Amino acid sequence: MTPLPRVVHAETLDGLAEQDPRAMRSRRDLRRVHRIMGTCSILSRNLRAWSLPGAGPQPLRVLELGAGDGSLMLRLARVLAARWPRVELGLLDRQALVGPDTLRQYARLGWTATPLRMDVLDWVAAAPAAAQGGDSTRRWDLIVANLFLHHFQGRQLGELMRAAAERCDHFLACEPRRSRFALAASHLIGVLGANAVTREDAVLSVHAGFRDRELGALWPAGEGGWATREGPAGAFSHCFSAARTGAA
Repeated sequence: MTPLPRVVHAETLDGLAEQDPRAMRSRRDLRRVHRIMGTCSILSRNLRAWSLPGAGPQPLRVLELGAGDGSLMLRLARVLAARWPRVELGLLDRQALVGPDTLRQYARLGWTATPLRMDVLDWVAAAPAAAQGGDSTRRWDLIVANLFLHHFQGRQLGELMRAAAERCDHFLACEPRRSRFALAASHLIGVLGANAVTREDAVLSVHAGFRDRELGALWPAGEGGWATREGPAGAFSHCFSAARTGAA
């Protein structure tokens, strides 16, 4: 059977204002979708494959790209807090969606979470030399992208991957899997009570998703040495991970 071609279209949620009722409802839908997809389990399983220095003298430095309201990473933090008791977490998103209560919940786990409001393409364009301070372009032990990379294609996606490789020792992305099974499932998301925005965006996400070694082909593996893995995860997801040689 011929593989689905990758087609990227702007998703409705990305164009809605932060407080638009449709956007707020869609973000709630996405939290439910993550639970059904097992996203938190997929991410934690991949992260446990690495010997990240979570209990060392210095806090582990983690950046999430396209963090949204920070709720998915908070679920992951609850799973990993015993292993990573001290984390400096950057939550990068172009909208200000992380609320004070979410930050307090991170703090109770020993994680210092900082919302970083900026467009990821501005983050890509920022000079890596600025990575000495506490801003978003600093060097990170880990960068995570969840249901985020599929919004980009061509040159932009390649530049985003290169910027991530320059600024971290570990990178993990969990994206939609582009398959006919996942596409069929995306058309049924309405049975979960999802609103029109989520129903439309779910289908677009699968069409823009990944398969095979599409993300690995964009990772600058020859620069500094990386061990990479890529493939299907769960029923609907596609994961790519990269660890700098000597840091895994």
